[in-house]
Amino acid sequence: MTDRITRAERMAQPTARDAVRAVAKNHGACLRSIQLRRTNTQTGDVDQVLIPCGATLADICPPCAERAKELRAAQCREGWHLDTEPIPAAPAPDEVQAMWVEHRARAQADRDHAEAAAEDTAELAELDELDELITDLDHEIRRSGLRGNADPGRPRPRRHRSTRRRQDAPDLPKRKISPHTVGRTYTAPDGKTFRPSMFITLTCPSYGKVNDDGTPADPDSYDYQRAARDALHFAALFDRFIQNLRRVLGYDVQYFATIEPQKRLAPHVHVAIRGTVSRAELRQIIAATYHQVWWPSTDTVRFDGDRLPVWHEPSGRYLDPETGELLTGWDDALDAIGPGDDPMYVARFGAKFDAQGVLAGSKDSARCIGYLTKYLTKQLGDCHHPATDAQREHEDRLAEALRHEPCSPTCANWLRYGIQPRNPRRGLVPGACKGKAHRRDHLGYAGRRVLVSRKWSGKTLADHRGDRKAWLTEMLGLPATAPTVYRWEPVLPGDDDYMPLARRLLHSVADRLAWEQALTEARRRAGDALAEEVSATGRAA
Repeated sequence: MTDRITRAERMAQPTARDAVRAVAKNHGACLRSIQLRRTNTQTGDVDQVLIPCGATLADICPPCAERAKELRAAQCREGWHLDTEPIPAAPAPDEVQAMWVEHRARAQADRDHAEAAAEDTAELAELDELDELITDLDHEIRRSGLRGNADPGRPRPRRHRSTRRRQDAPDLPKRKISPHTVGRTYTAPDGKTFRPSMFITLTCPSYGKVNDDGTPADPDSYDYQRAARDALHFAALFDRFIQNLRRVLGYDVQYFATIEPQKRLAPHVHVAIRGTVSRAELRQIIAATYHQVWWPSTDTVRFDGDRLPVWHEPSGRYLDPETGELLTGWDDALDAIGPGDDPMYVARFGAKFDAQGVLAGSKDSARCIGYLTKYLTKQLGDCHHPATDAQREHEDRLAEALRHEPCSPTCANWLRYGIQPRNPRRGLVPGACKGKAHRRDHLGYAGRRVLVSRKWSGKTLADHRGDRKAWLTEMLGLPATAPTVYRWEPVLPGDDDYMPLARRLLHSVADRLAWEQALTEARRRAGDALAEEVSATGRAA
């Protein structure tokens, strides 16, 4: 009598596609590869090329996320302990800046020709007009370089806020910042020199006592509003910390930082900096660092529940449903903040921090780099999974606090407080903003997970990726190809040469197996050549 397999058992059995995905994952092949058609413009040959999807999250594509994590680790390692100044290449001008430079070139040529041909007062007056034009063009060039594709129209007058330090924050020493980025070199009594770096961890302040699992000891007294606001403005607060750090140390401190959540779900930042800072100075810098949020007040809720502002199509703004009056505009609300008014919120770091010196090539350096990149393949909300009812309730309360906090000037939550968001549009609902900060998997932090200074390694992430590709092609002995020889185009599902996902997975596995075999053989040849060189050197000696 044959055994019958139940439907549940049949569903539990792995399919062929599951097996292929498992093998592809083990070999580091992309699970969502993109098919491109590559045509050689000289010979007419057509090839099918599969490129990785480039996902950075493990729940989307684990192999690609792991490669992105390794790339970040290489970027951190290469820039952390530099003993020479990195010189980044000047960025290419964008289209707007190039346009202004071309106008400036024509204006300068016209001015030089007019000056050479000037003979009377009327022609000299023309020179003054050209000088004014050149001055205006120089201003536009600088402006486009700072703001990218900025609106060439006349900007709104800048609001001036007092730059005087808060009375509740200690002063910091004023030192002229040197352009160098390499830290101080120390000399030991035996004459040996070394240049250590630092690994620093900064946290948010306390919002109430918490248990070992990160849940509040008293949820009713836990300050969820402060927790939400600190998460929303954490990136700006860290930027202030770097400014103060450079101000105290007197040089252009470079950093590589990653954002992670603590068990209590508050963000904290791990920072690798090039150079050293004493614990006393670091404590002083943290105490003096704050970020003032100059936004309209949110103390009074004007619209809630079913009573919400109404969209007015002719004016492109929202109205009070009862009075029919337009809500206060965003710029008008900011202008209403007087010189003597307090900011809506002041974000600060907590007093607790961790700092340790790290030497190049040490075990501590490798350990810290692994710690910096540990959670980069996950969303913030996925770093700690709630396992108890208390943890789930804590996450729900934080999400509810974030639901009504404005995340940006364009946030729909401003309607709740009777203020038009910047650039309003139809369909905005308070408490239903689609910004990343309000999503559970972001925990209020909507900024970049990795924060890297411009002169960290002197290279962009694309440059580091190119270095890894160049090393691999050199090891495998692959010939260099001219990009202009090929024409690339995506292969769409309706095309005759389109490969379904299962087939793409098989091709990706085959490619990875071939690369692994070729790399193993290249390493063996390199090892044999090194052994022969050492043997020949020994015989010659």
